Amino acid sequence: MQDADIAGFYADLSQLDADAHLLLDYRIECTGDPRAAAAHLASEQSTAQWRRVGVDEDYRPRFAAKVVDLEVETTLSGTSCPLDPAVDGPVSVCRVRIAHPHANFGPRIPNLLSAVLGEGAYFAPGIPVVKLLDIEFPDAYLAHFDGPGYGLAGLRDLWQIHGRPFFFGVIKPNIGLAPAPFAELGLAAWRGGLDIAKDDEMLADPDWSPLAERSKLLGAARRQAEQETGVPKVYLANITDEVDRLIDLHDTAVGNGANAVMVNALPVGFSAVRMLRKHAKVPLVAHFPVIAAMSRLPNFGVHTRVLTKLQRLAGFDVVIMPGFGPRMMTAEPEVRECIAACTEPMGPILPALPVPGGSDSAATLTVVHAKVGSADFGFVPGRGVFSHPHGPTGGAASLRQAWDAIAAGVPVAEHARRHAELAAALEAFS
Repeated sequence: MQDADIAGFYADLSQLDADAHLLLDYRIECTGDPRAAAAHLASEQSTAQWRRVGVDEDYRPRFAAKVVDLEVETTLSGTSCPLDPAVDGPVSVCRVRIAHPHANFGPRIPNLLSAVLGEGAYFAPGIPVVKLLDIEFPDAYLAHFDGPGYGLAGLRDLWQIHGRPFFFGVIKPNIGLAPAPFAELGLAAWRGGLDIAKDDEMLADPDWSPLAERSKLLGAARRQAEQETGVPKVYLANITDEVDRLIDLHDTAVGNGANAVMVNALPVGFSAVRMLRKHAKVPLVAHFPVIAAMSRLPNFGVHTRVLTKLQRLAGFDVVIMPGFGPRMMTAEPEVRECIAACTEPMGPILPALPVPGGSDSAATLTVVHAKVGSADFGFVPGRGVFSHPHGPTGGAASLRQAWDAIAAGVPVAEHARRHAELAAALEAFS
């Protein structure tokens, strides 16, 4: 690419129409001239060849993504992650901000991803390592999306959960129970104070636990728990499946008494979620299979905050995400960034409820609450409820007791001296 051509893929951000562009932040490792590499990154995801041979035309003013900021951070000897074929010689590590005209793909998530996470971005000449770190959407683009149907505040009103976290529980064993004993576990946990009993992300509609039968029994158990406790309860049914089954599975589960449904966002696809959002009669909950496969390498792929924003954009009211602690192999700042991506202002799109999960119990609630920095989160133990020494009723009770201590400013260990369920949880799970 000649110098004059390179200049056509650069712009002053202040001179661009902010409503007409998405802002994309990439980290790249490039060979050769960083300015040329960044121009290739912009070119390949937008115009690529921007004129026909022998024709006096230039598609860049209308269609080109433009580099609006380029910072060379350091130089490496080779790439930060091994490649085959290996890259020898100096490699520049750069931060690149690109303004991409969203008219190129419109308010269509598959087409958006094809541009910013597709061949153009990840096979750009001279850039063997690239990671999309963030996307900023202008309000003009966001206006085309419905976003969450209820949002965080709407869920609090719907489920009458105010001033505290939402207490979820993953019914265990996650994939090995027939509907009847599965429903018994859910009922026991609801009786102990659990708000939301959920299917595991791998339990959808298998032969040994058909969704129709399971949701019928769990729906009945939920209504029984509401009658006994006098407060709303939620059965969260996993309807992850082929796209052409989502509507029918939603209708089956909701008709049988499920009052929320869960979809594994990336396996099913964001476009499928947008379709379901337009039909859904209950809140939509996202789970995170495949996200780690796309994001875990520190310098390649896509940052989880981007995927969190896309889940919110597609219409999820709740986003379950890899949480704190060593089990989820996710750095604390990254978890916080994903929580912020659920709740920070996003034009007309409602905030979603963040649910950072992973091997939690009453013993970890204090730490998670402190790291989140507010009560606006969901807490989603599995074994912490369903493997509790006193059973699911005791496990759910231990969560509520731990929160009572936190809310009162009392150390949880001290509160446990007067509450057997909490004491058992601290002994079993600390």
